[in-house]
Amino acid sequence: MAYATHSGPIAIAHRGGAALAPENTLAAFGRAVALGLRYLETDVRLTRDEQLVCFHDATIDRVSDGRGPVGRHTAEELRAVRVGGEPICTLAEALAAFPRTRFTIDVKEPAAVDALAAVIRDPAVARRVCAAGAWDGQLARLRELAPDVHTALGWRTLTTLVGCSRARVRVPQWVRRAAYAHVPVRLGRLPVFADRLVPGAHAHGIKVIVWTVDDPPTMHRLLDAGVDGIISDRPDLLREVFLSRGLWHPMGEGARA
Repeated sequence: MAYATHSGPIAIAHRGGAALAPENTLAAFGRAVALGLRYLETDVRLTRDEQLVCFHDATIDRVSDGRGPVGRHTAEELRAVRVGGEPICTLAEALAAFPRTRFTIDVKEPAAVDALAAVIRDPAVARRVCAAGAWDGQLARLRELAPDVHTALGWRTLTTLVGCSRARVRVPQWVRRAAYAHVPVRLGRLPVFADRLVPGAHAHGIKVIVWTVDDPPTMHRLLDAGVDGIISDRPDLLREVFLSRGLWHPMGEGARA
């Protein structure tokens, strides 16, 4: 069961569907799976005892009842912390809890690369994973340590792809270092994604995944432009858009162990 093996665009629940349940928790992942999603996105941070937890921020202050940097706590200590009433889980727990899902993993810090390779050392697990959110060298190292993993473009190649599309110049061949480009629809108020990016990426065999998109009109516009996937905090709305276009591939039964 490899990442993005079926044809057509994919629907990805951002942080498990952060608008529907506490972000990056087993509850969020479970709700997205219950909706029928096959793809879950999460962030990973390294704990003091070098475990990977599903968590976005460098500190736990914003979303939890705890305080301080993630890296000052052990995984066991973080288990007692609550995010909207839900415990913080490790990446290994999330992968094991939902064995029929694919995970997009945003690597939030360089030190997490080796730890991620250890978690996905089993080729069957690595094939379910697409890593993103890191520099090209870090993702290259991950591919060396876990050859079966999928990755998105690193920051340098992604910036080149986006820059070429906005300048309307040809994308250089060397950009094709990974099979996916995870492109923000905007950064703050600055638009990043442009429709013309899609043919430039597709010319090099790169699939375009756009984040984070929570309104149906933008979802429809992106699908009209030919994107290969959308990451959303509202997997319920994304599901409805896919259903309306005949693109929905439900997870089916037995998604959670």
